[in-house]
Amino acid sequence: MMEPRPRRLSILGVLPNMLTVGALCAGVTAMRFAIEGHFRTALLLILLAAIMDGLDGRLARLLRSESQIGAELDSLCDFVNFGVAPGLILWIWALQDMRAAGWIAVLVYVVSCLLRLARFNIGNRSIDKAVEKSGFQGVPSPAGALLAFLPMFATFAMGRAEPLPDALVALWMAAVGGMMIGRFRTPSFKGVSFRADMVRYVIVGFAALLAALLAYPWATLVALDLVYALIVVASLIRRSPDPKPKDRPDGT
Repeated sequence: MMEPRPRRLSILGVLPNMLTVGALCAGVTAMRFAIEGHFRTALLLILLAAIMDGLDGRLARLLRSESQIGAELDSLCDFVNFGVAPGLILWIWALQDMRAAGWIAVLVYVVSCLLRLARFNIGNRSIDKAVEKSGFQGVPSPAGALLAFLPMFATFAMGRAEPLPDALVALWMAAVGGMMIGRFRTPSFKGVSFRADMVRYVIVGFAALLAALLAYPWATLVALDLVYALIVVASLIRRSPDPKPKDRPDGT
């Protein structure tokens, strides 16, 4: 009896998973650079991991190569890149002198990221497509990581040699963890639409943002973090009770 021929996949079919693994490599390498004291390089690698994380799921849908293993890989890599890596980097950068108190802040953040991703995995099995377009529940983990790095962005933007006060960094880190496991809705920019005649302004705005990131990376990241933080605060102010909250499928 002849054995069935194994199913063949094109290289495009596994490209999304390759992006996911590439993001993991960037996140793990960021921890290595942080241990060596190269914090700016570590942050850039986390930013690269966030960009790759944003692309893999969309590429999978575009290529119609979504799979259960791809979803699990994405979630596991997100925990390393946006949970473990930020916690370790911030601990090495500013919190070691606090010892137990600083480590508690790290654990609060990392465990909050874990719970946020676990909640997403459960909600992903019964996603409501109408809710999917309305936004995230709580702060997604990539955005949470970038918010957690705000003290580092601000320090580098000001040209300071020393980190901000360690107690302030620890409190901010724990607060970001609370935002990730919150039950309030935060917007998803994926659903943002605009009139066709505004395309040229959107492209010019994107070019200006890219130029700002290249010329003044840390100051621009501080500004983006502050804008997003204001959006989160606005979401908290106007939130309404949601008896059956659900997550988006890409709300990591």
